[in-house]
Amino acid sequence: MSNPLPAPRALYRRRWRTLKAAGFEPSHSYALPAAGPSEPVSAPLVNTVESVAVSGGKRRVVREPIPDIDPNSPVKRMRQADVPMDDPLPVFAPVKEYTMSFWDAEDPFNGSAPTAATQAKKTRPKVSDRAMAEWIIDYRQEFLEAFVWLDGRGLSSSRTCCARCNSPSAQPKYRCSECSNRALLCGTCIVEEHSTNPLHWIEAWTGVFFQRTSLQSLGLRIQLAHPRGEACPMPQPGHRDFVILHTNGIHSVSLDFCGCQHHGRASNATQLLRARLYPSTGPCPQTCASFACLESFHALSLHGKTSAYNYYRALEYQTSGSGRRPLNRYRPFLSMARQFRHLLLLKRRGRAHTPSATVDTAPGELAIRCPACPRPGVNLPNNWADAAPEDQCLYILYIAIDACFRLKRRLIGSDIRDPGLGTGWCYFVEWEPYRKYLLTVTDQNEISTCTGLAALDHANTKYARGYSATGVGAGVCARHEFVLPTAVADLQRGERYANMDYILASLLRHFSPLLRKIFSYDIACQWWKNLKERLLQLPPLVRIQLAMDLCRFAVPKMHLNAHILLCRLLFTLALILGSGQTDGEGIERLWAGIAGVAGSTKLSGHGGRADQLDDHWTFWNWMKTIGLPKLLRRRLDNARSELSKQEASFRLFTAQQAEHVQDWLNMVRAYEIDETKPNPYDLGEADAVTEAEVRKELEDEDRRALADGVPPLNAVSPSEFVTFGLDLEEQQRHIRVQAQLKRQKSSTGLEIRLKPLRKKLNKGLRRFRDLQATYTPAALPHLEALHLGADLHPEEVPLLLPSALRPAERSTCPENIVEMERRLRHARCKASLARLRHQLHVKARLLIYKKHQSRNQGMNTRLRALVARQRE
Repeated sequence: MSNPLPAPRALYRRRWRTLKAAGFEPSHSYALPAAGPSEPVSAPLVNTVESVAVSGGKRRVVREPIPDIDPNSPVKRMRQADVPMDDPLPVFAPVKEYTMSFWDAEDPFNGSAPTAATQAKKTRPKVSDRAMAEWIIDYRQEFLEAFVWLDGRGLSSSRTCCARCNSPSAQPKYRCSECSNRALLCGTCIVEEHSTNPLHWIEAWTGVFFQRTSLQSLGLRIQLAHPRGEACPMPQPGHRDFVILHTNGIHSVSLDFCGCQHHGRASNATQLLRARLYPSTGPCPQTCASFACLESFHALSLHGKTSAYNYYRALEYQTSGSGRRPLNRYRPFLSMARQFRHLLLLKRRGRAHTPSATVDTAPGELAIRCPACPRPGVNLPNNWADAAPEDQCLYILYIAIDACFRLKRRLIGSDIRDPGLGTGWCYFVEWEPYRKYLLTVTDQNEISTCTGLAALDHANTKYARGYSATGVGAGVCARHEFVLPTAVADLQRGERYANMDYILASLLRHFSPLLRKIFSYDIACQWWKNLKERLLQLPPLVRIQLAMDLCRFAVPKMHLNAHILLCRLLFTLALILGSGQTDGEGIERLWAGIAGVAGSTKLSGHGGRADQLDDHWTFWNWMKTIGLPKLLRRRLDNARSELSKQEASFRLFTAQQAEHVQDWLNMVRAYEIDETKPNPYDLGEADAVTEAEVRKELEDEDRRALADGVPPLNAVSPSEFVTFGLDLEEQQRHIRVQAQLKRQKSSTGLEIRLKPLRKKLNKGLRRFRDLQATYTPAALPHLEALHLGADLHPEEVPLLLPSALRPAERSTCPENIVEMERRLRHARCKASLARLRHQLHVKARLLIYKKHQSRNQGMNTRLRALVARQRE
């Protein structure tokens, strides 16, 4: 068979993709004529492409001969034979080379050429889209055969001597399952090859299959403290059951310590450490783990929250998948992993290069500090305290505190069996002073002036039986989400002030008292009360004098909606100068990140749990550090883009409200200087009078007038007359909206029946005109002077309420009827404004829900319809 088209193939494919994107299907065939008896065997085939096009209702067949292409080999005569029906039809995989495409002018249907609009509707196919399908067709069987080939002897199946020493007497039956060289070696050579890789698994050929064995059984001994090939004159054999944990399993090895003085006498533990083997004990180690094993577990623990138990079970599985477990070294592995990450923490914070001993590490010294938070003498100019008022926001410290009740700990272990390796050096507070302080703490008895604060309601009643800690409280940098040094402590019951006050005082030790501070806490509206006095009653270690004039307290934005209106006004970050777009919810993201280790720390001792959480929060802070440039750049770009939008909106708003701007500015400036002045952001809803209250007041006035002997003008009082007019006005507004919807032929408008609505309105208008003759007689001549058409719809007829009349026309009206209308309208406007705010809140929440929860077109359509109904 001749080769497929080499040159125009790519062009064909591009044009075919263009037509296929528009919905066209191919209607062509690739004709390959059979070689007849009269044709020479080596004659080239004449290939043609038959294209069927539809034009003007006629069918046209076009044959395009392919240029002469010399075959690579003589063309064999095609076999022509009947295929028996009993045989299954052959299944052929699609061959890419025979995929033909249309030219731009070809149209197998009768449609027009594809347009840019139709092409934009479909995603351009990618080469990688069919990668898995092609692998199934083309490579799965090939890969499977290669897998099976690896289980055999491979290229060494015909060898009768060792591939390394070529000794005829050396039987090649061993190979390494981890080395790239899969050649079969004799026992002596395989041991020599692995003198520097003693933790590889060896396979021995039994004549039928390979069986796993160990280098120890082949005679390999690991010599410590000597270079490769150098024997120690005074070897000291290790324990006969010496075990090494490595990334590929658990190995039993034969090991010799160095007992000579040639390279300096070192302890057994030091010899192991210099060989990158971490011993489980100091004087006479029997178990150790390779640094690679501990580093692998450390990385998996930090990134995937893998527990030590699951990792150790994986090592057992790699050692033997048949269910036979090796010697149990789980508890030594726990100790080695804990010590290893503690030493890494000390090393990375430079404690190995200081003249002082490790025990002299200061509280919080090992914590990774936020490089962007203000720290005098580190990242602030010398004159930062004298900054102008508009620049003081650059030197504000934002602190968010909260509690997490998922990080519980059972009442197990003791400080003797499980002491903390560095409690207080990182993020947890010093344990012993904190424990003594807790002995003096009693139940919290605080009266809340807010509503529904679970942190206060369950401060003393949180379920704590069987738990040493019901959770932890912590403080973080609210803007960059760094865990602060010595800012984490255990909770014994609920979220008591005693615990949270100690945490706050402990973390504030590491910051300048002259910095302005904004504290974010979900119960800040209650917690800030008497905070200064409570901090002065703490132990001397953390006792602090808090300058309240430099502090502001806020509730995180998500939690703020659960508070009463006064809290939403006084403790919102949106109204605190310098807070920017800080939401105060960063600490919730910290809890989400650490939740994966809650299951393993629940059953840990106090010291082990503190060390593990310190390690995870060190990793958290490090990831925040390396991601800080990207974060700040993204925030800067967002701020720049939003600045122009907000400035344009602010200028437009200022121009539209020009007559009020100066008064508003004066109110804002006065409030920012002295917060005892009226709050310009107060909506005043608490003092708003409802329409029902206004009606009751007017009814009381009517009764008092009647009691004073003033005769009524009508059975319907003036206040009832004005209320009736306002109700008619609302009916007119409603009918106008319904009529507009009906004219738009919307799905809602098709169901609207305007006739009964207008009939009801006409009946009310006739009743209202009768009452106008009593209370506003000048309105009737005014209405006649307008010369309204007879075909005018009732919703377009002016009502002529008292406020619509001229002053001269009001002379015949009751003297206070205009004031009644004003009071009723004001109450209705307040109610309408409240409903509008509520509607905007509901719409905003629906849009947020639609953005994050809509996963398909049907759900998206339903949510859009729901949002549209809210708008209507």
